[in-house]
Amino acid sequence: MAQRNPLNIAVVGHTNTGKTSLLRTLTRDTQFGLVDNAPGTTRQVTGAAHWLHEVIALVWFDTPGLEDSVALFDWVESPEPQTPLASHGSTRLDGPQKIQRFLESPSAHHRFEQEARVLEKVLSSDAALYVIDARDPVLAKHRDELSLLSSCAKPVIAVLNFTAPTLDGRASNVEEWLNALARQALHVHVLFDTVSPALDAERDLFEALTQVLPKHRALFTDLIEQTEIARHARRTRAFELIADMMIDLAAWRLPTANNGVARTEAQHTQQTRARTREQQCIDGLLLTYAFNRHDVLNMPLAMTDGRWQTDLFAPEALREVGIELSKGAAAGALAGAAVDVMTGGLSLGTGTVIGAATGAGWQGLERWGVRLLGRVRGYRELTLDDSILKLLAVRQLKLLQALDRRGHAAITPVSVQNQHHENIPIVPNIPNTPNSLGTNVTCHTQTVIATQTKAFSQLLRLARQHPEWSSLQSQSNTSAARDKAVAALTENFGSNAQLI
Repeated sequence: MAQRNPLNIAVVGHTNTGKTSLLRTLTRDTQFGLVDNAPGTTRQVTGAAHWLHEVIALVWFDTPGLEDSVALFDWVESPEPQTPLASHGSTRLDGPQKIQRFLESPSAHHRFEQEARVLEKVLSSDAALYVIDARDPVLAKHRDELSLLSSCAKPVIAVLNFTAPTLDGRASNVEEWLNALARQALHVHVLFDTVSPALDAERDLFEALTQVLPKHRALFTDLIEQTEIARHARRTRAFELIADMMIDLAAWRLPTANNGVARTEAQHTQQTRARTREQQCIDGLLLTYAFNRHDVLNMPLAMTDGRWQTDLFAPEALREVGIELSKGAAAGALAGAAVDVMTGGLSLGTGTVIGAATGAGWQGLERWGVRLLGRVRGYRELTLDDSILKLLAVRQLKLLQALDRRGHAAITPVSVQNQHHENIPIVPNIPNTPNSLGTNVTCHTQTVIATQTKAFSQLLRLARQHPEWSSLQSQSNTSAARDKAVAALTENFGSNAQLI
């Protein structure tokens, strides 16, 4: 339950440790504050509301970095009061009195003006989060910072940031920091990497706040529940976006005349519109996770300004996610058969050509029904190959995984990795697995299992039988049957493409 007066939580620490980054991730706001890989970026105290049931439950306060803690600690611990307070009656002061004495001194408005803003906010807050760059060694300045914060007599939770190994192999010093915190009698800590946070990082933080503010246990329980509900809703919405795209593209049939010029133009139209539809899905995923096209992707599946660098119809795109089409892809290209052709030497690029039946005795003709029998001469349709549809699904699911694990403090490109992730269900290498149209597809261990399920294949085959389901058709139909197919594919992704 939300309370009438919100809790105030000060976010403090040495300069350039990721305080603003933490708040960007907690508020899911990439525009909060200013994040830069340079010291002293934040100069003022800034608040960010955290809502619960349309009520402000708590306020996070971003504070400037502590820069001269060693000299300030010496000042605070000096035996002779430099500006004694008449109300003290004694020069032996406790921690908060020492801090208050400092805040009322001229030094708080000149030499230590930035540190004064921090300590003043801690004194007026219910608790403080001390953000640590876990890659840094523990130095004297850090110990003095911890001592100054302890003097404020407010609960302090240590938040160890940048705990993941860096690209250059730079390891974190988590154990060294935990030992240093224990020496300061600070035993409550959270590992919260603001660039790549664990999926339960917010939960851990609220549970830590429960430990130091037990009177507000009900509030933090509600915040944890709200966080879980929101995360589930984001994923469900993301799976719906991917499923809707898949049904759209699987159902789409592009008619073309049976001549070289028309086929070339149709192929170009097919590929352009398929890329555009994929981009719509990408934009929807970014919006769902409160990112934008400036949160670009880098290799191996790369994006520039929100667009994939490796084109959907390039052979490299298939290889990047472990999908290969065998050389016998066009096997069975008999008169009237469904012919799958891929980029890489075949005339129509990526697409399925449903041709006119010109030879007698083809037993499979009836599967296409009266609609095609009425257009048996001079007419063809292009549909997207099953391998391209699988590629589309895998790319979006991998993007979803990356966004789900990306902190809103990240200022480097999103990285969509192809390497096996311990938490993504995979299937063993299945060589030469025929798809529904007789095409041989090799699926490597990187392939997300959701694209290997029977339900996935059945739903795509069902969509192929209903071209009116595609919004890319001139006459589309958003029927209840289509909605049911999208819901079923959404459920398939949710059950078989688990990200945790």
